[in-house]
Amino acid sequence: MKTGLIIMGVLVLLALLVGGKVAGVNNELVTLQESVKASWAQVDVALQRRADLIPNLVETVKGFASQEKQIMESVANARSALLNARTPGEKIQANQGLDGAIGRLLMVAENYPNLKSNENFMRLQDELAGTENRIAVERRKYNEAVQKYNTTIKLFPNNMMAGMLGFQQNDDYFKTEPGARTAPKVKF
Repeated sequence: MKTGLIIMGVLVLLALLVGGKVAGVNNELVTLQESVKASWAQVDVALQRRADLIPNLVETVKGFASQEKQIMESVANARSALLNARTPGEKIQANQGLDGAIGRLLMVAENYPNLKSNENFMRLQDELAGTENRIAVERRKYNEAVQKYNTTIKLFPNNMMAGMLGFQQNDDYFKTEPGARTAPKVKF
């Protein structure tokens, strides 16, 4: 009888330890998953701010560069794609298109000296530059949150429990485009 109670006590203690570990891993992964979502929300806010500034910038540039219609259309289409994207992956891809379109728009602005001296354009350009900096910071924070979440899922014994608890790796990272690593050529 005494041996049976001891065995029963050990089994109950073991069950409590395993259950506690599973609950702890679940709570940690839920916390990290929510951190990823919160980080994504900050990126989304910064992307929305940029999308809201773009129509004003485009209208200002249009007044000076009416013949650059194709660039204006590409910016409008890229902005629309970003606003219509639903998942982080779709928004990341749409954002890359918008990055390129904004770059072309700013190159057009360089060709119009009167535009560069326009007060509205300068103010919008400064706001856009500040927003781009915010986006870069939020992208970095988001990528760090995703990395921490993914690392925690892969660590032992979390990796065994993560799958059973329904947690999966998140592969929606912001990455640089292949052409972004090439330095631009400057000619005088």
